[in-house]
Amino acid sequence: MSSLIDRAQVLAEAMPYIQKYSGTTIVVKYGGNAMISEELREAVISDLILLSLVGVHVVVVHGGGPEISEMLKRLGHESRFVDGLRYTDEAAMDIVQQVLCGKVNKDLVAMVNGHGGRAIGLCGMDADLFQAVRLDERYGLVGSITKVEPAVVQDAIHNGYIPVVSTVARGTDGPTAYNINADTAAAKLAVALNAEKLLLLTDVRGLLTDPADEGTLIQQVRASEIPGLIKDGVIKGGMIPKIDCAVEAVRSGVRSTVILDGRIPHSILIELLSDEGAGTLLTV
Repeated sequence: MSSLIDRAQVLAEAMPYIQKYSGTTIVVKYGGNAMISEELREAVISDLILLSLVGVHVVVVHGGGPEISEMLKRLGHESRFVDGLRYTDEAAMDIVQQVLCGKVNKDLVAMVNGHGGRAIGLCGMDADLFQAVRLDERYGLVGSITKVEPAVVQDAIHNGYIPVVSTVARGTDGPTAYNINADTAAAKLAVALNAEKLLLLTDVRGLLTDPADEGTLIQQVRASEIPGLIKDGVIKGGMIPKIDCAVEAVRSGVRSTVILDGRIPHSILIELLSDEGAGTLLTV
């Protein structure tokens, strides 16, 4: 009986959050361990479907770095990174497009549909969703998004689908496709959709005052505090571009962004539908 009461209390706790988020748009950037581990993948998919069933407009933006690296390796190409971004030459861009827009995207769509959800796969080039120019010659065919046309995503939401978006953009400065950082793409899309919240699934607890101690989680931070945290070395390395995306999103109209621990099963539901939260909340 006690376990049934506990379950009822969880549902009762979730109710005001369901009321708060029902009818709003939540953009989830999906990658890292949450994408590789079977257990975590199952948890993420079920979270997305549940949110959709209670009226939340869920949009998924995914990466696929490990899958791209594996395919490059199979074909005899070495993965190379510059400032944390994958160097993408023409041969690598073909593989990025095939893996992201093809296998990874369609596998995710099939998994959502196989678990009772309604998902539809989109590529950043569909209906000119993401338009970009070359970011810098030293990164190769890595793009900087110049425009987002969200109509195709809005249409999918309107028709009851969970849009699953891969991060390849049409180049507007030449006849090419560009590889886009998934955090950046998710932030830009969240702004274009006037999203309530952007969730960036990561492989860390969130922002920590001491990176070696997960008990030092910063549960909430304002955008104005970020430069000081970078100066003090609290935010460094690969977390800096992720935080930059989060700051841009909240300063451009997204209500809040969460750096969310994707290693925790059902971290999305814990963050959205409970009093506890599961990461670092960033607000303007």
